[in-house]
Amino acid sequence: MSNDTIRVGVVGAGANTRTHHIPKLQAIDSVEVISVCNRSRESSERVAQEFGIPTIYENWQELVAASDTNAIVIGTWPYMHCRVTLAGLAANKHVMCEARMAMNAQEAHTMRNASRENTHLITQIVPSPFSLRVDNTIKRLIADGYIGDVLAVEVRAGGTFLDPDAPMHWRDDFNLSGFNIMSMGIWYEALLRWVGEATSVMAMGKTYVRMRKDADGVMRPIRIPQHIDIVADMSIGAQLHVQVSTVAGLVDGPEAFIFGSAGTLRFANNSLYGGQKDDDTLTEIPIPAEEEGGWRVEEEFVSAIRGNEAITHTNFEDGVKYMEFTEAVTRSMTTGKAIPLPL
Repeated sequence: MSNDTIRVGVVGAGANTRTHHIPKLQAIDSVEVISVCNRSRESSERVAQEFGIPTIYENWQELVAASDTNAIVIGTWPYMHCRVTLAGLAANKHVMCEARMAMNAQEAHTMRNASRENTHLITQIVPSPFSLRVDNTIKRLIADGYIGDVLAVEVRAGGTFLDPDAPMHWRDDFNLSGFNIMSMGIWYEALLRWVGEATSVMAMGKTYVRMRKDADGVMRPIRIPQHIDIVADMSIGAQLHVQVSTVAGLVDGPEAFIFGSAGTLRFANNSLYGGQKDDDTLTEIPIPAEEEGGWRVEEEFVSAIRGNEAITHTNFEDGVKYMEFTEAVTRSMTTGKAIPLPL
């Protein structure tokens, strides 16, 4: 495959797809974006014209089945991720799927199982991006004992006041986003890289604005919490607390702390801070050039197709882990019980 042209079809050309996936795939040698199918003919035509994509399909099933591509990029909201992924793999095509992986854990399991049955095909979930710069340094410091034993992890994502009059966003729509809640899954994916997975989850959440106007001006019910607190046991032996909120106005954040027996790490504003027992305060930790990560999603996808590397950001196995956590949060909210993981 190394010398063959990779021909890509795009199902759903959202902001991330237009900003990153399409232009960055087009910038790679012997990669061509052949086709696009967006939510309407008009929006498909706009994307095709903007990026010089030669073919427009009226529906995504035709695009995926067509013989003009050997890889599919899924840029839709989560409600279509499972269906398009399964269709792509069934059509013997590599699949890059936008995050979040799926609507729920069952869909994620189905996607992973299909991937396991087609190991000759590359599958990738677009990764949580905001900690890429510091991930390697955090993992090294923990492994080197900089903070000793990891005892507790604290994540807080907020900083805005609730806007009761804002229009309905797709993330507010359970039918489009499923069990994904605000930036919760994005943070947990980063935590998976740093400290591994949770083994038990408890959660409480609140929905304060229960209806919003959709794009057509129709009032629609909101089922997604606007403030959530999660407490979890971690396989590493630590306790985790995550608060994600659209009501926590004027707080500093988003940020994450990793508290150890000998020191503390803090991640905020794309920078890393640390301190040990004898220090008076946290100070910024330089990120060595050889450790500094960044966005290379499209490069990794193409390189994996060509047999040069394995997908790490993010493979379907890790995607399933964050979707299981995501579903466990909702199960705990609805039952009032701790939910053991894995599901």
